[in-house]
Amino acid sequence: MPAENADPKAGQSAVVSGMALMMGCMMVLPGMDAIAKYMAVVEGMAPAQVTFYRFFFQLVATLPLLVTLNGRDAFRAKRPYANLFRGMLHAAASLLFFVAVKYMPLADVFAIYFVEPFMLTALSAFFLGEKVGWRRWLAIVVGFGGAMIVIQPSYAVFGWTALLPVACAFLFALYMFLNRAIGDADPPLTMQTVAGVGGTVFMAGALAVGTWHGSVDFTPSSPQSWMGLGLLVLLGTISGYAHLLVVRAFRMAPLSVLAPFQYFEIISATILGYALFADFPNAWKWLGIAIIVGSGLFILWREQVRARKA
Repeated sequence: MPAENADPKAGQSAVVSGMALMMGCMMVLPGMDAIAKYMAVVEGMAPAQVTFYRFFFQLVATLPLLVTLNGRDAFRAKRPYANLFRGMLHAAASLLFFVAVKYMPLADVFAIYFVEPFMLTALSAFFLGEKVGWRRWLAIVVGFGGAMIVIQPSYAVFGWTALLPVACAFLFALYMFLNRAIGDADPPLTMQTVAGVGGTVFMAGALAVGTWHGSVDFTPSSPQSWMGLGLLVLLGTISGYAHLLVVRAFRMAPLSVLAPFQYFEIISATILGYALFADFPNAWKWLGIAIIVGSGLFILWREQVRARKA
């Protein structure tokens, strides 16, 4: 159908649906970080080994569905190298994050990591030419302020370890940017499975290099209990299917619109912190959560206003 005959309301509806999908994924994904910290602290596994199992079990979780739906065409991606590179970027970002949460409080890591939406929005505006209005920039800044209130980072943590979440944020921003940049060349399930191959191969190489150098964070290790093994399987499953839905969301809405919704990770991270570590949010944290939710709902409202004008 010619572009001039397209239904603008249908397009805006897809954007709103993509925003809702992104919001849901961001509520689930922090569960992976809680599992990774548990495996490193309680089960005594090296963060690199946890990262390897994350991508290995992601591949195990998504591959059967991919083969069932696509048969012999399962791995015939039109952009295989781009998707393999996506997986490597994602694996490298996950590795840095998992190492950071082993040594730093989870809240501090999230505080530093949340420079990522700024990087992502800048990439989308500069390379994809997406229009970012002043209201959207303001919502991103307000959401970031709310995240800082919730997290209340400790300024006692300095040194090179504190730079790991910054590097993680940059790599993950590149990963999210590629989700949008490579477009509809391949189905989301194919993209995610091929990315799983790239991440698994990358982590196998990282483990080999790290072991050769004798790094404690790269020591080959296994879970110490059946519960630990189950958590690793759950870690890979969440990774595979939640990021599959994230890819779907980026096909429905512009990258710069979806970027602020990553702040919703703070909500589930706060809940997990209370459930696992008895860290009940104080009044300032609840205020920050309200600001984060408000910034996301403001962007949703702006999209609905644009739909009515269209």
